[in-house]
Amino acid sequence: MSAPAYPRLRAVLMRCAQTIPVVIGVVIISFLLTRALPGDPAVYFAGVAADAASIEETRIAMGLDKPLIEQFTIYVGNLLQGDLGQSLTSGRPVATDLANRLPASLELTLTALLLACVIAIPLGILAATGQGTWIDHVCRVVVTAGVSLPTFFTGILLIYIFYYLLGIAPPPLGRLDFIYLDPDHVTGFYLIDAALMGDWETWRGALKQLILPAVTLALFTLAPIARMTRAAMLAALSSDYIRTARAAGLTNRKVLYGYAFRNALLPVVTTLGMVFSFALGANVLVEKVFAWPGIGSYAVEALVVSDYAAVQGFVLAMALLFVLLNLLIDLAYTAIDPRIKFTAND
Repeated sequence: MSAPAYPRLRAVLMRCAQTIPVVIGVVIISFLLTRALPGDPAVYFAGVAADAASIEETRIAMGLDKPLIEQFTIYVGNLLQGDLGQSLTSGRPVATDLANRLPASLELTLTALLLACVIAIPLGILAATGQGTWIDHVCRVVVTAGVSLPTFFTGILLIYIFYYLLGIAPPPLGRLDFIYLDPDHVTGFYLIDAALMGDWETWRGALKQLILPAVTLALFTLAPIARMTRAAMLAALSSDYIRTARAAGLTNRKVLYGYAFRNALLPVVTTLGMVFSFALGANVLVEKVFAWPGIGSYAVEALVVSDYAAVQGFVLAMALLFVLLNLLIDLAYTAIDPRIKFTAND
């Protein structure tokens, strides 16, 4: 391993070590909050016709009769062995359920985020360079609409227009229409797996199913990205180094993209990380509207029946995702601006 790579690896390992207290806190809080949920899972799984004795037997079978500290000790012991528990609703291990559903949520969220960036970043740049023009006003309208419209309303409206009225969108019934077979599982991303198989018909079918939910989520996420891009570009364009670059005779394209946009990228990347986190939470409603089999709908179904293991597994998976995302953002900072050093002491 080269000398420059060793400090970078050591810094990454140190950052990972610093997240251990966060993960421990998430485990404790999620355990306590799930036990504080209203309702008794033993009553639900015993059935509506169960008597008190049957409910008590169910509670003992589920281990809910033990003291809270003993339940927590058992949970942590299983967690250290990589066992997230058994989902009472699906009857499968929680780790298996999350592994099956997480790619669906990530495919939807990442596609929506990519679509939002393609629209929001150029729109923010144009609004900053043409401050006060009609493009700037369009940017403000888009930002306001994106923030004010709930995702479930946008999704239902798009379904009504493009599926019910125009008939150009497929029915909102999950990741693939029933006429297609699921592609072989490689990554869990249907677009990637179908492309790897060379099954372009299934790829087109998966893309058609993905468009409306991705657009729905993109309309929600593009608002903060466009607003931050506009604000960061305005701050960069008013800086002394931009005036110096213009005075030196550099082309407008070089000044705009080589200097202003590169310096405006840091707050935009930070916003992207926050938006990704929000989108993973907001896609719960999108998944329910479009019958998308992601972890958001899985968590909602688990909450309804107080499926403790499933809820705790979902919270822990989300926490690990956010930790990984923050690490990637730190690494992206150093790639955008070499003056920022990624060290173990940061």
